[in-house]
Amino acid sequence: MTQSPSQTLILVGRVAGAFGVRGEVRIAAYTEDPLTLTKFKVLMRQDGSPALTLSSARVAKDGVVARCAGIDTKEAADALRGLRLHVPRSALPEPEEDEFYLADLIGLTVRHAVTNDLIGRIKSVQNFGADDLLEITPALGGQTWYLPFTRAAVPEVKIAEGLVLADPPAMVGEPEGPLEDGDEV
Repeated sequence: MTQSPSQTLILVGRVAGAFGVRGEVRIAAYTEDPLTLTKFKVLMRQDGSPALTLSSARVAKDGVVARCAGIDTKEAADALRGLRLHVPRSALPEPEEDEFYLADLIGLTVRHAVTNDLIGRIKSVQNFGADDLLEITPALGGQTWYLPFTRAAVPEVKIAEGLVLADPPAMVGEPEGPLEDGDEV
């Protein structure tokens, strides 16, 4: 079952553990302003179930330190370490013109920017520490692969049309042109 964009959950933070001994929780915030987390009524788990309700928060290194309903001890706060916190896409403000959320890319069709050949669909957006990568499910089936989300590799994003135009870099070991007699593969 495909979720509509308004039902999509957006990752906004991760519990880093306890802060002190009175049950405060350290949260690594993935929002531009870490205190934005306090504007959401309930932070959810990836499955959509309630995870945390913040009653107060203050900015700290790499995020916030928060008091959460029902979390009163260091042990309870530490037990949440690693919990990923999400909000519904519909809870976020609409992006400005010519802007979008990375989650809005999921499910879009990917076509080659030059040939218009169908490449596949975006399965997910990942970031393993360097830059964002689009995980592509190939149109002809097979294993997913990653496309760097750079201006060179993805020159155009057309959210309203459900389309991403891509110019994938040559694969490692892929010949750069047609093979000639005598070329080794």
